[in-house]
Amino acid sequence: METLYFGRNVTSAIAVAEARGVLLLAMAERNLPVLEFTPNKIKQTVVGVVKAEKEQVQEMIRVILGLPVIPAPDHAADALGAAVCAAHHVSF
Repeated sequence: METLYFGRNVTSAIAVAEARGVLLLAMAERNLPVLEFTPNKIKQTVVGVVKAEKEQVQEMIRVILGLPVIPAPDHAADALGAAVCAAHHVSF
């Protein structure tokens, strides 16, 4: 899971915080571990550059996962980026 980052849009930040709360509760109820990564850690892992643009991350997710197109909406690519980051930083 990507750590919560508050941008300028407070309305969307509240919705994201609510969704995170639901996910964290559901995972806790099932005793599932939660891994959190900063946006910079995800960018570093996926692209190799902390200052990578969103489009660069999306394209690398497409390449890494062998997808025919960039995942849509943007949040899908963000979630897949967090999953790729977890796969690279956790031993199974």
